[in-house]
Amino acid sequence: MRLFVTGGAGFIGSNYVRLALAEGHQVTNFDALTYAGNLASLRDVEDHPGYRFVHADITDRAAVADAMTGHDAVVHFAAESHVDRSIVSPDEFVRTNCDGTNVLCDVARRLEIGRFVHVSTDEVYGSIERGSFTEDDRLGPRSPYSASKAGSDLIALSYHATYGLPVLVTRASNNFGPYQYPEKVIPLFVTNLLDGEKVPLYGDGLNVRDWLYVEDHCRAVELLLHEGVVGEIYNIGGGNELANIELTRKLLALTGRDETYVQPVADRLGHDRRYSVATDKLAALGWRPQRQLDEALEATVAWYRDNRWWWEPLKARQA
Repeated sequence: MRLFVTGGAGFIGSNYVRLALAEGHQVTNFDALTYAGNLASLRDVEDHPGYRFVHADITDRAAVADAMTGHDAVVHFAAESHVDRSIVSPDEFVRTNCDGTNVLCDVARRLEIGRFVHVSTDEVYGSIERGSFTEDDRLGPRSPYSASKAGSDLIALSYHATYGLPVLVTRASNNFGPYQYPEKVIPLFVTNLLDGEKVPLYGDGLNVRDWLYVEDHCRAVELLLHEGVVGEIYNIGGGNELANIELTRKLLALTGRDETYVQPVADRLGHDRRYSVATDKLAALGWRPQRQLDEALEATVAWYRDNRWWWEPLKARQA
């Protein structure tokens, strides 16, 4: 299958590109290479005969139309994705996530693309005290980031309802693993601890997230590309709910540090207390996470320990 993958130089996108090539797909990686896009994440496949890179923005209609022509399916990862950045600078989130998704969907329907997988987040549901959100629950985003992703979900689904574009929407819980930009909590904490620096823990540390290993997420997307029902939404979760302080303690143990390395900081504005999604729809297709949380965290810490060449230049740029 000829795949048009947006945001393939980002964290989840690069892991998916690697999986897609291994599965025998031909892949065009369409990426604007913003601060979180990094072609070094695909150094091992850049010479693969089935791989092509296009440096362009998803809001550029002419560039999208030119590059998307001749493909069988779109897998849309490209997004501004960091909540803290969205609070400071919301405009670019709406532009990329909403306007960009509209351009992609409109070009795809004109080109009669056979499948369009729109990759989203569980944050569109908002916070939940008990139980888990299902795909039919009302959206309640509480940050500019999650609101822009909720908007992009609805834009994509509207193209299915209005034009018959074969769209599927996925909503995944918090991802972690190799090649994640070190502003997100796990790579930030791991790299700080490896360097003997303290880690900033928001508020009381009791905000709860479900953690999903990136390779498991990519396998779910690949399954849905082939077997998902168009027009449907699928939650993807790891079944690993942890309070942030519990996660931090696991990372301290894996890096040989103690709790003196934890620096409490003022809580994030509008910080959602707990995310949780039900994954029964996806499980009915035969998907299960393959990696246990502790095993995957250990592998992730080992990857960052062994691949300073990848993350040290990124952290130096942030300093």
